Amino acid sequence: MATTLAGRRLLLLRRCEAGRRLLGTAAEASPGGEEAGGEAIYVRKPSSSSTRDETSVSMPMSFMTGSVVGKRFYRDATVRRADDGNGWTVMLDYRTLKTPAKRPLKLHSRTLAMAVAAEWEYQEQDGIRPFTMPLMKLACTALERVPLTRTKIITNLMQKFHQDLVFCRSPADDELTKGVYEKQKEKIDPILDWVKTEFGFKPVVYTSFLGGKQDERLVKAVETVLKDANDCELASIDAMAAAAHSLVIPLAIVRGRLGVDESIELIRLEEDHQVDRWGLVEGGHDVDIADLKVQMSSAVVFLQLSWLK
Repeated sequence: MATTLAGRRLLLLRRCEAGRRLLGTAAEASPGGEEAGGEAIYVRKPSSSSTRDETSVSMPMSFMTGSVVGKRFYRDATVRRADDGNGWTVMLDYRTLKTPAKRPLKLHSRTLAMAVAAEWEYQEQDGIRPFTMPLMKLACTALERVPLTRTKIITNLMQKFHQDLVFCRSPADDELTKGVYEKQKEKIDPILDWVKTEFGFKPVVYTSFLGGKQDERLVKAVETVLKDANDCELASIDAMAAAAHSLVIPLAIVRGRLGVDESIELIRLEEDHQVDRWGLVEGGHDVDIADLKVQMSSAVVFLQLSWLK
């Protein structure tokens, strides 16, 4: 099982690189049937005798679970302006892509739509693999889940805020954890200083697994940031917080204080210390690292592309 999961994650990492190259090849089609450069493109129309909707295609709910959802049924993945002129949709040949809830996958960012189209373009003929399409899954989350459960998402994030990874400090007087404590002082203390500067209140650091209690004014300040976030931002923050076991780290990324590599280093600080001391377990640690990189990187890419036009 571990070998299968490792293979999947390593396959995804290789596809991420190829997917970046595909971003430049995802064609953009206008409602009038022309590409951005003015060349006409071929868009096949559904047969007039058909009794079912052949102008769109919806993904099954199993798409969000990561299982293979069927063989590739389309030739090209492209993007075009939405029919109302407000946003961009992904086209699989002549069909408009819809979410698992059968709503049009309409994105306000053309660049983000092209990135989602690139994920579809790179699917193999023998099967559509959702675990290689993190941007598509985040788009569905932002369009469907966040608007309906925004309050619940924020409440869940704030409930875990007091046990945030960056607030937990290893004991300094234990020989086994002394090295971790020193690394935390070096790497995490600057982030705690940033929290104080950014939100106006100093975080409480603790050594208990049960966590501590943060200043209520700091809690309110962080909660306000989440409430002001748009749907794409909140979807990205929620995804990163789940992967990082931290809300501070995603907020630092959104505010430009941290990059992906720095964030992964902070998230894995304690585990990497143990790996350095005891060694890496193949099929375990390496899979965890690959999975974390995919989750954090895809959420950051989704966030940044959502800010573009």
